[in-house]
Amino acid sequence: MERKTGYVWHQQYAWHNTGTHAGFVESGGYIQPYQNFESPDTKTRFAGLVEVSGLIDHLVKLKAEHVSEADLARVHTDRHIQSIKAQSAEHGGDGGDGFTPFGRGGYEIATLAAGGTYEAARAVLDGEVDNAYALVRPPGHHAEPDMGRGYCIFANVPVAIERLRAEGKLGRVAIFDYDVHHGNGAQKIYWNDPNTLTISVHQDRLFPVDSGMADERGEGDGHGFNINVPLPAGSGDGAYFAVVDQVAAPAIRAFKPDVIFVSSGFDPSAADPLGRMSVTSDGFRGMAERLLALADELTGGKIVFSHEGGYSAVHTPFCGIAVLETLSGHKTEVEDPFDVSFGPSPTRELHPWQQDQISISAKFAEEIAELVEKVSA
Repeated sequence: MERKTGYVWHQQYAWHNTGTHAGFVESGGYIQPYQNFESPDTKTRFAGLVEVSGLIDHLVKLKAEHVSEADLARVHTDRHIQSIKAQSAEHGGDGGDGFTPFGRGGYEIATLAAGGTYEAARAVLDGEVDNAYALVRPPGHHAEPDMGRGYCIFANVPVAIERLRAEGKLGRVAIFDYDVHHGNGAQKIYWNDPNTLTISVHQDRLFPVDSGMADERGEGDGHGFNINVPLPAGSGDGAYFAVVDQVAAPAIRAFKPDVIFVSSGFDPSAADPLGRMSVTSDGFRGMAERLLALADELTGGKIVFSHEGGYSAVHTPFCGIAVLETLSGHKTEVEDPFDVSFGPSPTRELHPWQQDQISISAKFAEEIAELVEKVSA
């Protein structure tokens, strides 16, 4: 069944300048200039494959616009906003952690990224499209209220959510984050919020190394509405499917959100240089199928994907197109050429040591219905 899938991409996202770092290390001395892991390549090649495959003709192109300073201020401190704005007007600088470089004009591009996520979600909630994918850059899921972090300047998904809430279009929200790194930004932003369910599945203690453990569950009225699934390195399709089936689906079902947001990072890919997971393009397709079915069941199909990480320029496009094919219901002629290597790998299977960790988080998912009833009383 074909659906109306909104799609956001703006060429200016490719102009976000992360410098001549060698990976994430600043060039100079014995470090020859190269490019940052977070470079335009993965996103532009993803966007290019969407067009060349003809899939673009089956998507609804949505126009990204900038969010305002007031929109940012619902999530971020004024000090952080003004710091990015001032550096952007000069020569660029860093988001705040020493590993989030940006060039001149970075503030404007970052507000366009948050605006792209907002526009995708607005179009879904207003019924213009059935679902949407925002292919935005810079990413957002590491950005915290008072600082940018891990290549992320502003928290794209929370900024979009809070603007929609201010406009009276949104109440209860579930965020599912499958980026290989912990979704620390949404966790911190919604730590005390019982109206936002945050679920992050990630490689255990990869980044940030001091967050994302299963016992981090929120505080106050928000206790229990933050669920982490830290998987061991090497986890593949089977483990990720189990996380959706055993943790995300029951938790989201009990929570009954108005819409599901997905922080869509393709760095769990078996080819990614920054992760050590083994997810294939069919693995991302399978997660998207499960999440879309869940949205059909609970929200009338309302689901919004916002692009995060993914640093393999050659593999990310095939992972991304698998997700977009699922959302739109249109299958292209594209086949993942890397599946000849990744497909037969035994890492695709669910293993007992992975299930042990998933079972811990699954117990927390079982408590959501009781917690919802408690805070609603």
